[in-house]
Amino acid sequence: MQQPDIPKFLEILAGVHDFYGKELSDFSGQVWIEAMKPFDLEQVTKALSAHVVNTERGQFMPKPSEVVKQLQGTQTDRALIAWGKVSAALSDVGAYSDVVFDDPLIHLCVTDHGGWPKFCRTTYEEQSYLQHRFCESYRAYASRGVPTDYPARLTGVGSGADDYAKRGMQPPKPRLVGDRAAALRVLSGGSAVRQIAAQVVAALPLAMTGEAA
Repeated sequence: MQQPDIPKFLEILAGVHDFYGKELSDFSGQVWIEAMKPFDLEQVTKALSAHVVNTERGQFMPKPSEVVKQLQGTQTDRALIAWGKVSAALSDVGAYSDVVFDDPLIHLCVTDHGGWPKFCRTTYEEQSYLQHRFCESYRAYASRGVPTDYPARLTGVGSGADDYAKRGMQPPKPRLVGDRAAALRVLSGGSAVRQIAAQVVAALPLAMTGEAA
């Protein structure tokens, strides 16, 4: 949750307290804010709504620990959904094209584990372990909240913009994966520094990224 989200969150939280006939104190509000910081406001709002309408737990005021537990389960689901997008793109996009996913956390995880070309060249036998590592990284990043520093695109083999510029050519547009509008937001919001790092990783020989030749 970002700082601009906090007033809206407190408004929603006050409404939840009012629903249960309680008043939101300043101390309680701060506890809730700290507990919910790792999560998106939309996620938190949905979790609170789900609690209120739950036929068993909804009889009682939600506690921060209960909502955190629910949202952490959601992060596991998100990690698996993210991996599903990556897995499909391995064959649909391939190693020679730049790719932009609709989730910036995917860009961070792929870069951390060797870059897009390495992912594409992972053997079938290695994919189970790669999935495990990817999902662990995804959950770790998700627990920190919405990222502001991530590579705008995942660079394919030999697709660096500099190479095309030397030939007086425009680089090909990246392939967008997932929700198109969200992927375009990811592309426009990425960090130039992170992008350079991602290009360097993609250009490394596979042996240097921990993969056998």
